[in-house]
Amino acid sequence: MSRLYVAAALISTKRVDDKMEEFFHDDEFENVASSSDYTSESDSSSEDDGGCEIDASQDVEDYIESQIEGDFDRFIGDIQNTSDIASSEGIRKIWDLPPSEEAEDQFQADLRAASGIGRMRNKGKGKGRSRRSGPALSHQVRALIGEGNTAYVDGNLQEAIRIMTEVIRIEPRAASAWSVLATCYRELGETEKALQIAIMGAHLRHDPEEWHALARQSRETGHVQQALYCLSKAVRLDPTNVDAIWDRASLAKEVGDLPAARNAYLAMLRHFPHDTVVLTELRHTLIEMGDLKLCASLYQDAFDHYTNAFPDGKISVTTESDVIDPALAPQRKTTENAFSSFSNFTLMELLVLADIYTSLGWYEKSIKTIRAGCRWLQGRFKQRYWDACTDDREYDSDDFNRNDNEEANGPFVKPGYYPLDVNARHRLAIARLKFGDVDEGRMHARIILAQDVTEYSPLFTEIADAYFERAMYSEARPIYETLGGDATTNSIHVLMRAAECRRNLGDTQDAAEVYEHLISVDPTNNEAKMKLAEIYESMGNPRRALDLVYQVMDSRRRRQSTRDTPTQDEIDISVPSLFSEKKRGKQKQTPTAKPRQTLSHDQILELEHQRENAAQEWYAKVRNLWDDMRKGEPEAENEWMLNAERLIEMFRETRKLFLSRGGMVRHRLQQMDGPKEDSEEKMASRLELEIEHETQSKRTTHVKREEVFHFRKIHFKDWLSLSIEYAFLLTRHDHFSEAEDVLRHLLLSMVYQRQGYQDTLRLTLATCAMHARKYIVVLEMFRKLMLTYQFNNEPIRLFLATLASGLTQTDQLINNSLQKFLLREMRTHAAAVDGNVVWAAGTKRFSMKSSKQGRDMDDRDNEEKLDSDDETLNQAGLETEQAKEVTTGTRPTKNNPLLPTLYGQSLISAKSYQSAIFYLLHAFDYLKDDPLVCMSLAIASLGRAMQRQSDNRNYLVAQAMGFMANYRSLRAPSENDPHADEVEYNFGRAFHQIGLFTHAIKHYESTLRIVEKRQAERADPEYYGIAREAAYNLSLIYVITGATPSPTLSLVVG
Repeated sequence: MSRLYVAAALISTKRVDDKMEEFFHDDEFENVASSSDYTSESDSSSEDDGGCEIDASQDVEDYIESQIEGDFDRFIGDIQNTSDIASSEGIRKIWDLPPSEEAEDQFQADLRAASGIGRMRNKGKGKGRSRRSGPALSHQVRALIGEGNTAYVDGNLQEAIRIMTEVIRIEPRAASAWSVLATCYRELGETEKALQIAIMGAHLRHDPEEWHALARQSRETGHVQQALYCLSKAVRLDPTNVDAIWDRASLAKEVGDLPAARNAYLAMLRHFPHDTVVLTELRHTLIEMGDLKLCASLYQDAFDHYTNAFPDGKISVTTESDVIDPALAPQRKTTENAFSSFSNFTLMELLVLADIYTSLGWYEKSIKTIRAGCRWLQGRFKQRYWDACTDDREYDSDDFNRNDNEEANGPFVKPGYYPLDVNARHRLAIARLKFGDVDEGRMHARIILAQDVTEYSPLFTEIADAYFERAMYSEARPIYETLGGDATTNSIHVLMRAAECRRNLGDTQDAAEVYEHLISVDPTNNEAKMKLAEIYESMGNPRRALDLVYQVMDSRRRRQSTRDTPTQDEIDISVPSLFSEKKRGKQKQTPTAKPRQTLSHDQILELEHQRENAAQEWYAKVRNLWDDMRKGEPEAENEWMLNAERLIEMFRETRKLFLSRGGMVRHRLQQMDGPKEDSEEKMASRLELEIEHETQSKRTTHVKREEVFHFRKIHFKDWLSLSIEYAFLLTRHDHFSEAEDVLRHLLLSMVYQRQGYQDTLRLTLATCAMHARKYIVVLEMFRKLMLTYQFNNEPIRLFLATLASGLTQTDQLINNSLQKFLLREMRTHAAAVDGNVVWAAGTKRFSMKSSKQGRDMDDRDNEEKLDSDDETLNQAGLETEQAKEVTTGTRPTKNNPLLPTLYGQSLISAKSYQSAIFYLLHAFDYLKDDPLVCMSLAIASLGRAMQRQSDNRNYLVAQAMGFMANYRSLRAPSENDPHADEVEYNFGRAFHQIGLFTHAIKHYESTLRIVEKRQAERADPEYYGIAREAAYNLSLIYVITGATPSPTLSLVVG
């Protein structure tokens, strides 16, 4: 039995006891309406099944008609005792259904339309049934109806109205009386009354076409709610009436009833699966509702359908005249092919799908959609081998060279150089940049930015915004400046972003000039004023900043005073209607304006005292909740976070605690704490305090300053502990970016410039980054520690411990900047052993003597962004505690094997085996009895032997086995040694790599035997050692060779 029969049978079973309500629930609708592949199987049913279907559908029709007549009975009760039905107030009130009941009616209609359950009228099936007859009329009623008809025929319309009104009072279900009454009013020119009476009578005839016609008349008169009611009845009576479904969707969208519009469009998709015309209308509704996932699913289903149905990318259409104007041949075109003639999945739909995926943050799907979709449109859908390439070389431009290296990137795939539409390439660029694949994104962006800026300005803006969101301000700035340089492409958004880029790049003066220009052009731009105030504050000009803040507060107060008058949208229309024809809108409450008042000296002192008391109160709560917070109690954790957040914000907003070069903190909490008015008030108060502190400091310049250890009566060490705990908690709650912002800002604080504080903050930030898997930040922090502690191996060891293993960690190990840094450090260390270095007071490091090579190395080192902090401090004339603590270091007297070993392993990970062997041999010369160096040399030798450029493979394999033997003798000479399983596994892995499977199996099985023996000795069945890795590699060999697994393999199975 098909799904249609099952649904009908369910309805028939439940209608008596449950009155159908439980069947039409939300989950059921979502399951039915959202399935775009639903198809009826009634055509293939047998005669008996067809009979069952008719019986079940008749039960459904009986229920629907009885429900509609029940509505009629409820409505007629209010007007049955009136003398003039059409002019009574009740005729207008009865149609104002309660929202919940009307919504339920619409919902049930949508479900029926989406599921296809219901009768098929006028389809020539031969198994339908006639319309239900009305109630038996009494002789008196029949006589009155006859008199009314006679009066109408004689032209006595008023008499006919009086008689038919009496008939309706006696027997409201007399359908002919309603018809004659409506006709009389229509001939009298009272079309509004005629329409209302016709709608009442339509409840008794159950004709979907009549309901649809009444809906059209209601819409023509501007009564859209009344039209929606009529359309809902038409759809419920005939779910196959796609014209009514479409009109209902359009009307619902027009009045802002988005759920009803969505359901109607989904019902249309049931009749026209994957139709792009319907999808386009539905997309607008779903985007406005925020349901992007459903939108993406529908478009993806359509894309899959068209690619499977038309693999060559060419979609057949109807004749040219039909495509150009569907109304040219209405006698030949049905509703179905009217939609299908335009239903081509083109590049536009492809771009829409990619945009939806990008909006959802599914960048990989967006990239795949553009690549596969454009390939399909070009007739190359079967060239799926391009999907194996992680980059977009399929669409490289002719003038772009990738400089691929077989050794580093595996098998070389030549670029396709296929053409790509500039809009599709723009989507690729945006997705690549937001996904983090900056190199590919830059390549696409370069091609787009070569176009005419006036023609493609929206694309330019979106690329600049993508760079800006990734904090790539140096790339975004020239694009914004290009857009801002042309009057046709300039905008407030462009200039604001251009100024923000300049500010983040350190050009605060230039940024201030841009904001000043914006304010001169648009004095009401409060956002630009607040940004300029922050710049003035960071530049040490709090008075100008305070003036701008007061301007913003005054402007906002004036604007708020004009929000109390009601809008025209909230007023009912004057034309009579059966429904309340109000436009939907949201009413906003007008916030109370706060009076501005300049603070006096005494008020500023009182404000400082209040803040000090507030800090003490918050810190007391933090200390009381600290233990419970660490135990993970949710309430204590939330309360602790709230108070800690207030304290840290207070500390960071105090400019005198920070270096001028650090700028001011970006206020993350403005959105969380309340409206913008609150942040403006807080900034104004802070600036008032800063001006007062500045005045006081000028009065006491002759007084000798003492070192301060407290802020707001809290010790700086306690502030540091609080900030570290707060950063840890933020990171555990997946807010690493906020934790990073706090810790980086504290690194700039003057009170934390001692080297111990700096080390603590950097290690804290590295720990948080490791938890959040932001290993680029881990690398940055440890590079700073390696620079500070020159010739010390501990920062390097800690760095390697944080990386551990993994693909993302390996990416940082082969980082080009890190490799250059290690190479410089290695050369400096070698020069220091030879005594060819001098102490550089500016950088507080040893550097090579006056040789040109040494100067070049030192210059490049100083040019590194991560290495420039101390130099900036000295150039600013600040003798910090950090600079005082870094004294002349101890020059090494012997070579360090750690640096060449780490550099060699980095080259191994980058598959540069020849260079790795060179530097690892240096490490071997420095430390011959280290098993790790020996094994690293063996890995590099085997890797080089497997490359085509190898001169002598046999020699390299023999060399690798020699180092492996040395590794065995140093690590575990016998099977009883603790590391015997490790040695056996590594030997098996070596033989596995060069294809000697029999030797590899021997060592893998030896690993399993050793682990099995240790399990017995330790009586610990959960101990596996390295057996899992060995078993997995063994399974690979067995699959390749078809050999029978050893019984020992069962050790790790299960």
